[in-house]
Amino acid sequence: MKKILSIIIICILISCCFSVQGVFFKNSSEKPTTKCLSDFFFDLKMELFMRLSKFPSLSACTIEGDDVTWSKGYGFYDLENKKLATENTIYNIAQITKTVTGTALMQLWEQGLFDLDEDVNNYLPFSLRNPHYPDEPISFRMLLSHSSSLKDDIPINEVFGRSRAYDWVNFSGNPPFSFFPYPWIEEHLTFTGESYNPAHWDNIQKPGEYSWYAHINYAIIAYLIELISGEIFVDYCNNHIFQPLKMYNTSFNLSELNIDNVAIPYYYHKEVGEYLQINELSVDGNIHPEKYWKILNYPAGGLYSTVMDLSHFLIAHVNDGVWNGIRILEKKTIDEMHKIQPPGNFNPMIQAYYGLSWLFKEDPLIFNVTLMGHYGLSVGVTGIMYHIPTDDVRVIFFANGDGFTGNTMAVNMIEINLFRKGGLNLLSYIDLSKIGS
Repeated sequence: MKKILSIIIICILISCCFSVQGVFFKNSSEKPTTKCLSDFFFDLKMELFMRLSKFPSLSACTIEGDDVTWSKGYGFYDLENKKLATENTIYNIAQITKTVTGTALMQLWEQGLFDLDEDVNNYLPFSLRNPHYPDEPISFRMLLSHSSSLKDDIPINEVFGRSRAYDWVNFSGNPPFSFFPYPWIEEHLTFTGESYNPAHWDNIQKPGEYSWYAHINYAIIAYLIELISGEIFVDYCNNHIFQPLKMYNTSFNLSELNIDNVAIPYYYHKEVGEYLQINELSVDGNIHPEKYWKILNYPAGGLYSTVMDLSHFLIAHVNDGVWNGIRILEKKTIDEMHKIQPPGNFNPMIQAYYGLSWLFKEDPLIFNVTLMGHYGLSVGVTGIMYHIPTDDVRVIFFANGDGFTGNTMAVNMIEINLFRKGGLNLLSYIDLSKIGS
């Protein structure tokens, strides 16, 4: 059944890849243009795939060269008040946040303030060591590429069908916090810490031996940014990334944004067939008091932004560090971030290799291509920021629904539809042998 549905969807997609020609409209003085018809079918597909994905709303843009070539919003980002999404709707971007945190640290690296392969203990006020490998140093490169031997293996609930780590969620307050990143990281990661838990550390692979995706790496990175720059992490990002790039609707702190324009995260409850806000779900036996995500480990996944704001950031990254004449990174820094880092292992869990804060992802469904960028996934949150290095096409989309509760192939179709909208020759990338597998 899954394979039949997959073939039907891909046939719909391919059938709309061709221009509509020779359409006759009787008694009409103005014939719709091919572009108009193309836009109509594109919107039809986007709304179909959005509904199948169980996304209440979606905002997206495509980028070619230095310009946003198309942008639009679909659906309601606030179901109760019927607020229509636009390209300027603000979403939590979840794990895509890591690309910003990594960029902040690499700005300091290119100033010569530390070496990528240097022991971070030279900067921390405590000793960061894997207790199973106490003689192995942990470097800046290891933190950025998830090869520090840190793990996020502390489940706190099974409500959402997959475990979450305590360092990932928090239900009140806006950053910065007085206790996070420090002294929280020392208390949780060091053997003598009051909240130490050995599950944070890999007891099989030593630091630098294997890349294991772990959010907690980015809490440490944020603290290092504070120590080296002398600025609070959220202030540093605002002063050196958001303001220069004119990302005026981007912040880690919800109180700094127009809350009326922020998308409410929704979880589609399959058993009751309804969209629920996250404050209507229980977490570890408790009800979430907030309807917006407020995340403790904000350097790893707590950023809010719009597709238009983030397009400035992505353009800078694929344009040797420059957006609209504003340079945020040198080319050598961009080149270092955008290459697969040692130990160079492929992680089958997320279908990706690791750069420095950037992923190189092999699409598991139908793309016969490697995408560079990052995804964002959480309860009520789905997003992508991807670039195909072999083509001049980039795509960003955010949704306020959980992609795992809907049709995962439909989520993938949104991605493909957007890449084609951006100018990609779709047929050259489809691997029909993978359909429905």
